[in-house]
Amino acid sequence: MLRVCVIDFKGNWDDHLPHIEFTYNNSYHSSIQMAPYEALCGRRCRSPIGWFEVGEAGLIGPDLVHQAMEKVKVIQERLKTTQSRQKSYINVRRRDLEFEVDDWVYLKVSPMKGVMRFGKKGKLSPRYICPYRISKRIEVLGNPSFIIPTEDIGIKDSLSYEEIHVHILDRQVCKLRTKEVVSINVLWRNQFFEEATWEAEKDMKKRYPHLFESGEVPN
Repeated sequence: MLRVCVIDFKGNWDDHLPHIEFTYNNSYHSSIQMAPYEALCGRRCRSPIGWFEVGEAGLIGPDLVHQAMEKVKVIQERLKTTQSRQKSYINVRRRDLEFEVDDWVYLKVSPMKGVMRFGKKGKLSPRYICPYRISKRIEVLGNPSFIIPTEDIGIKDSLSYEEIHVHILDRQVCKLRTKEVVSINVLWRNQFFEEATWEAEKDMKKRYPHLFESGEVPN
């Protein structure tokens, strides 16, 4: 909306922002069956025509709280109705599929820009290939190597735990203008190799001095 107004009216977008905000607040939303301003403030957004009319009596105290609560309930019911309607549309078009061994299935592939796959390039490349026969069913998890070990981590009462180092993988020196900063790549327990972090060697010496005494740090 902001882009369209700037193109039509020209000039600085900041000048049109109040008008765009007013338009959005005064626009009817089918999901809540009212405008956003009415849902937030409990009354309709007054147009410029009605700015100089006599205002309505303001609500105070418990009446205002009660009206706000009723408005929230109405909005929640309308949102729930809209969600149910959208869910019914999706359920008609989608269904859960379960495959068994010896079933034949097509494999869906995604086209890559500038890459020729299966003898065709771009939009002409096939979206589904073969079919393939299912020789083994491995449930939800496709790759067994991605299974996370279930050993005890030692969760504290504050729902936090202390990371324990396992191995120092690498060491590097970053040369600045006036000094050198040494970092080491640390592998922590319950983490994969891809999740190893670079830590300052100076800080690690204070926290884990035994690592450097045992000669585990690579040169």
